[in-house]
Amino acid sequence: MTLGDNRSLALSQLFRNAGYEEATPPILQPADIFLDLAGEDLRRRLFLTTGEDGQELCLRPDFTIPIARHYLETGEPGRTAAFSYVGQIFRHRPGQLGETMQAGVESIGRTDQEQADADMLALALEACSSLSLSSPRIRVGDEGLFTAVLQALEIPAVWQRRLRDVFGERDRLDQVIGRMGGSEAKPDAKLGFLAALEGRDPEAAVAAVEDILSLAGISAVGGRTAHEIAERFMEQAALSAGSGIDKDVIARLTEYLNVSGPPPAKAVETLHGFAKETGLDLDASIERLAKRTDLMAERGIDISTLEYSGDFGRRLDYYTDFVFEIHHESSAHLGQVIGGGRYNKLVERLGAPKSVPAVGFTIWLDRAGEGAN
Repeated sequence: MTLGDNRSLALSQLFRNAGYEEATPPILQPADIFLDLAGEDLRRRLFLTTGEDGQELCLRPDFTIPIARHYLETGEPGRTAAFSYVGQIFRHRPGQLGETMQAGVESIGRTDQEQADADMLALALEACSSLSLSSPRIRVGDEGLFTAVLQALEIPAVWQRRLRDVFGERDRLDQVIGRMGGSEAKPDAKLGFLAALEGRDPEAAVAAVEDILSLAGISAVGGRTAHEIAERFMEQAALSAGSGIDKDVIARLTEYLNVSGPPPAKAVETLHGFAKETGLDLDASIERLAKRTDLMAERGIDISTLEYSGDFGRRLDYYTDFVFEIHHESSAHLGQVIGGGRYNKLVERLGAPKSVPAVGFTIWLDRAGEGAN
């Protein structure tokens, strides 16, 4: 039995003891689901094939989406279920093997969301101990708080979408914020079309542009999908109506994103001060962060070791609130060893009639192998 086998068995036992049922979703998955949810940029990283019926398929690139599909296929949406997994995923990775092992858990349907978040981080830290990962670095964030800041600042919807699309990548986020603060040149040939779009319901306007592109036989240009092209038109339409977002709004947004480094308990204090100083109504979102932090402490987590970052998030738009990642110094160059968070939008995006609360985490076992003592 190899070291990898021992680690997998230990994790499987840990998850079973915590009440998680092992699931083994098929290796072949419909590619369109991943591309719809993660964006066309993912295509270059997928191992693709075609079924007999012409459907585009891919080798399983992660477990979260397949587990969520398994949840929908095996019972009524809205029920409480807990799944674990250990298995292979397949992604093109420059300079690395395209096949690697992941383990993790997904908790779906629990309505005590802050408690479920605390339980999830506690289990992730137990997994660290099982893998002999000592003194891990733990970073936490809150997608919901970021969204609340955007809404409180009354940033136009088109810019909110742009910001959420790149949230979690600070360089790209700063580029979008820079464009928000300036005025782009307005291409004369497009002015009439942009003026027609401005003021329309954003979703209806994007759909109209997609229809026009479809009629013209355009599905992608320069790597951008019709939807991405449509959203770019909407961005230009918003810009055609004025000279950019107010500098005070941009300064407040940047100030929030720069809240970084303190443990969550200190971040709560900092964020209350930020809300009071800026006059933004963020109380409900900050109190959820405070409640989650208190429950983590009650769960035995040393919250002084957690690093809160206002600019930490995940680009996948089905993530909604709490997010976290765990690093180990000896594998830091490879990225997070464990990554997780709350994704209340995913099950609904896959076909459930309404939002279903869900939270989970994934362990990259190849990185854990390099980090173990």
